[in-house]
Amino acid sequence: MTVIEQSYRGSTVRLLLLGLSMFIVGTNAFVIAGLLPQIAHDLGAGQAAVSYSITVYSLVVAVASPIVSIVMSRVPRGMLMAGGALLFAAGAAIAASSDTLALFVIGRLVAALGGAALVPTAAAVATGLVPPERRGRALAVVGGGFTLAVAIGSPLGTELGSLSDWRVPMWCLVAIGLLVTVAIPLLFRGMPTPASVPLRRRLAPLADLRVLATLGAALFVTTGFNVVYIFSAEVAHVATGGSGALLAVLLLVYGVAGILGNAAAGPLTDRVGSRTTAVIGLGVQIVVLLALAVLAWSFAASVVVFFVWGAVAAALSIPVQHRLVAIEPSQAPVTLAWFSTAMYLGIAIAPPLGNASIAIAGAWLVPVTGAVVSALALTLFLVGYARRRMPATATPVAPGTASGEPGERVVAG
Repeated sequence: MTVIEQSYRGSTVRLLLLGLSMFIVGTNAFVIAGLLPQIAHDLGAGQAAVSYSITVYSLVVAVASPIVSIVMSRVPRGMLMAGGALLFAAGAAIAASSDTLALFVIGRLVAALGGAALVPTAAAVATGLVPPERRGRALAVVGGGFTLAVAIGSPLGTELGSLSDWRVPMWCLVAIGLLVTVAIPLLFRGMPTPASVPLRRRLAPLADLRVLATLGAALFVTTGFNVVYIFSAEVAHVATGGSGALLAVLLLVYGVAGILGNAAAGPLTDRVGSRTTAVIGLGVQIVVLLALAVLAWSFAASVVVFFVWGAVAAALSIPVQHRLVAIEPSQAPVTLAWFSTAMYLGIAIAPPLGNASIAIAGAWLVPVTGAVVSALALTLFLVGYARRRMPATATPVAPGTASGEPGERVVAG
């Protein structure tokens, strides 16, 4: 085996571990929705009150991610990720052993702080494990953890909870979190600590229209997916006749398609660029969500729509992250921390937006809302390609070296 082959094999194992980290954080975020009735009954609280823990969890990760990237900038990456995984496991353990809603929410808050340390760091580390031409594939492997959380983690956790107790899937997350805590220091030993970046430089990317617009696109990409996924039972109620088994079929179809879409997104982004991949993906999502609003009465049609929607929804985060890294590769840890913030803000926004749509016109408006939000994401993503005014002394960079787009000419710096 050559040195290059050994390097790629080692990178693959580490990327898979980072993907597993994303899986447990994502599952912890989504599985609560399926366990709401059991948790509420066991803790003597209303389902609405328990559901607020989803919003709280997302908001804490959104706010804490950039703070962690600033305060913990001198901490070795392996140690930071391992600490985040341990904190996540501790929070999940508190939630799993809670007997009151207050203690359950505290556990969720602790787990969210762990996720804030783990998620953006893992994404940034992934892009540094491979050459620039393989960044899309690396992000797809790590991002696949979130895809599997939706496709497998959340449904499996819900099923485990229904067969036994809602605490069982939570303890499973604790066990996997502890496994990740032990494995990360072993596989990421000796990773260089990034140079300390002053607060001013960490905030500087937000002054760049390209970064700010792309982060806005990330927020609305996440909202557009979640606003429909969270309320999929209401949206597909006519097609499924209220059957949980038929709804599970739709969600399984969505999840399987998501795995395929995520796997295809990395190589496609590397080949044709983030702009083309995102435009195609968002364009298709807008069409299928509008189709869902019209065809939601038919189960057969819904299966087709859920499959196409699952494939493109899972693929969309890859070109968005790829674009953020390509704008200024040296600032990837900072911009990906802001990406994590945008993503979790998108999750937090989705529930009230979906509830408002149902209150205004019923469940059919939910996918329409998702399509409108997706159109807004597409607009912002394209705005993110606006060029800064070229300084008189600027020197064009070789095609593709800074932007990540084949044949694109950009200005250095």
